[in-house]
Amino acid sequence: MSTYHLKVAGLDRELPLCHVSDSLDIAAFIMFSDVELTVACSKELLKKVPEFDIIVTAESKGIPLAYEMSRQSGMKYIVGRKSVKLYMTNSVGVTVKSITTEGEQKLFLSSEDAADIAGKRVLIVDDVISTGESLRALEELVNAAKGNIVCKAAVLAEGGAADRDDILFLEKLPVFPR
Repeated sequence: MSTYHLKVAGLDRELPLCHVSDSLDIAAFIMFSDVELTVACSKELLKKVPEFDIIVTAESKGIPLAYEMSRQSGMKYIVGRKSVKLYMTNSVGVTVKSITTEGEQKLFLSSEDAADIAGKRVLIVDDVISTGESLRALEELVNAAKGNIVCKAAVLAEGGAADRDDILFLEKLPVFPR
């Protein structure tokens, strides 16, 4: 299997290349189970972001990052869930289409989470920003909850996302045309 060598937050990782379409491969960046990477990336991102009151991420790959940034900063984090759970009352939802997930998905916040976001300075975080669709859905959720987005941050900006001027990230991640 082909790999891509990534250096981020002072660490080196070999990322497997994954077939997305007949014309494109991407490097799989997975923070799950990589505690060293999650801790280091969280520390470096926290040095770069402006002041915030609460962190918001999407289920599921952004959760380790949001948790660790929350732990290091002492600020609460909230997860946009992929489905409405039994405990979620009066949920707010938006639709998202991500490059790494087949088909459309929805993200939801409970009314309690929305109330926690209202009027707060919100830091949106994710592991990788690629097409920006997950980010757009998170922005819609935060706006629906009447939060004030102060920064959108990720560990990596993939492909054309690295050219965006509305996101903060640690490193660029190329895409691999076939």
